[in-house]
Amino acid sequence: MKRYLSACWNLMFLLLLLHMDEYDFSRGVVQSQNAEEQMEEQQAEEEQLEEEQIEEEQCRNSIYLGIEEEQCQNSIYLGSDGYLTEALSQQEHEVLLTAPRVQEHEIYSFLQGPRSWEGGVTWSGEWCAFDVDGNYFGGFGCGLCCMANIYSTLSPYEVSPWDMCEYSMSVSNYAPNGKTGAIGWRHMREVLRSCGVVCGLFYKPGTYEEFQRQIAGVQSAIVLVSSREDDSYWKDTLGHYVNIWLYQKEDDTVFLAEPGSPQNNRSRIPLRYVYDALKTASSFQYLAVKEYQEENNQWKADGIDEIWNSP
Repeated sequence: MKRYLSACWNLMFLLLLLHMDEYDFSRGVVQSQNAEEQMEEQQAEEEQLEEEQIEEEQCRNSIYLGIEEEQCQNSIYLGSDGYLTEALSQQEHEVLLTAPRVQEHEIYSFLQGPRSWEGGVTWSGEWCAFDVDGNYFGGFGCGLCCMANIYSTLSPYEVSPWDMCEYSMSVSNYAPNGKTGAIGWRHMREVLRSCGVVCGLFYKPGTYEEFQRQIAGVQSAIVLVSSREDDSYWKDTLGHYVNIWLYQKEDDTVFLAEPGSPQNNRSRIPLRYVYDALKTASSFQYLAVKEYQEENNQWKADGIDEIWNSP
């Protein structure tokens, strides 16, 4: 009997050890799987970040492609690989350079502030008095005005800044609230690309001459300016998006669509003012627009519903 009980106890102890080994093995497998999943997630995040950095670097290095000895007015964007530069004849290159550009009177230049709307100023609309949880559009809508300018100018469609706000919330994680409302750079790029706008984000170049060449080679740009960098033109401005068009080499100026100032809106200003005031305390300093592609436009907008003072 004692031998039988002893054998039973030994068998139970052996089974317990086997069960513990199996438990430890299962737990080890789970932990290993969790570790592998975490590593895969981390690797995916790193790859995505690396892709964004590569894309931004490519954009920064290939925003324009000009022949080295030529001046800014003889530069045009022909892609980053240089193939078209070799494939096109000099005559074909000149045809591209002289192709009609958008004219000043065709450029949209929406305003954001309630005083503009109250005063009946052209380019203002009732969106100026709209708010999100008490945060008025006039306090955060400058970037959305600039985006609406670009889409309405380059595409066959017309949208208001408030339309652009609602669309941005529907196709990105942009979510204005009672405290913050300004749209960020990556949301801006994401939304414009879904509108068929070919664009990229860029840092302030090291020299003014490089900035000149870049702006000369694109159709438009949204720039972030701050009087903390330079107050030659913008005063008491911590950070503000404005929209520039149509660089002219002969007088080194750009056409300004200024959503925050009816007095300065639709004027020509020296490009140097923009470069000096670029806000460096930001992840990026400007978004440059190459072109509009109808086939990539996911938003066939149906016009402006709000009451506004059209030109």
